[in-house]
Amino acid sequence: MLPLRLVIDTNVLISAALKPDGLQRTVLLLALTKPARLYVSEVILAEYREVLARPELQIRKGIRQQLLQVIKNRSHLIAPNQRLQVTSDPDDNMFLECADAARADYLITGNQRHFPKFWKQTKIITTREFITVVAPHLVS
Repeated sequence: MLPLRLVIDTNVLISAALKPDGLQRTVLLLALTKPARLYVSEVILAEYREVLARPELQIRKGIRQQLLQVIKNRSHLIAPNQRLQVTSDPDDNMFLECADAARADYLITGNQRHFPKFWKQTKIITTREFITVVAPHLVS
């Protein structure tokens, strides 16, 4: 089986941190487990770090550090070589740039309205859609 190449939007990571029993946590675990491959860029890691640390989210420092360490250890760091201006929210272009450079199969987000349905060969989907594709037995 070929590994799925994945990029995860920050909102999925935040939900995974806040809801241990949620679909977003399952998606994150699947993305970090072979045969899947999670791709990140330096700007995505910086965004993850910054948003996880927002005081209003009240995510404990230990949880933040664990999540970031697991992502650093298990993901593939990529350096996008093309700047894009595609999304309705300019801050979201970094995810398409990473997906483009990684030739990702899926970009998983909770904000589909900010993205096109596809970017080249990357399909932009929700966590539920992703679970339905890769592990349908996990959704009821």
